[in-house]
Amino acid sequence: MSRRSTIGTLPPTQRSLPIALIRAREKVMAPIRDMLSETGITEQQWRVLRVLSEHPALDATDLAERAGLHQPSLTRILKTLSERDFIHRDTDANDRRRQVVALSKAGRKVIDDNLDQATRIAEAIQALLGQERFDTLLDLLTALDDFSFDPAAPQD
Repeated sequence: MSRRSTIGTLPPTQRSLPIALIRAREKVMAPIRDMLSETGITEQQWRVLRVLSEHPALDATDLAERAGLHQPSLTRILKTLSERDFIHRDTDANDRRRQVVALSKAGRKVIDDNLDQATRIAEAIQALLGQERFDTLLDLLTALDDFSFDPAAPQD
C-alpha cells in the first residue's frame, strides 16, 4: 500500500525546485570546473578569491557569507590559500579576536589569469537567458536567501 500525504503531493521531479537548482548548478559549474582544473584550485577556493577580488579585506564571517561557505570549511580553505600565498591573513586592529583576509599578488594573478575565461562563461549564460531573464533569475535566487522553514510552525 502506498503512502500519500493528505496535505498535498510533491511536484514531479522535472518541476522540483531543489532538483532544478542542483541541475542548473551542475550545468553552470561544469565549464568553471574545467577552467579551474588547469589552475589547481577548487570551486570553493575560487569563490573565496573572487569575493576577495571585489573587497580589499574582509573578516572571516563576512567572507564566509559572501562566498556561500560554512565557517569550518572556510577555515580549511583559508589555510590552504594562505599556504599557497594566495591570501594574507591579519588580526583586526580594532578587534584582536577577528581575522581580516585580503587577496595577495599571487591570488590576484589567479583571478587575472582566469578573467577572460570566467567572463566568457558568464556572458554565455547571459546570452542563453537574455539580460532581463538573467537579472530576474538572480533577483529570484537572492530572494531565496530569506527562505527559512520551521517544521513546527502551524499549517494554514
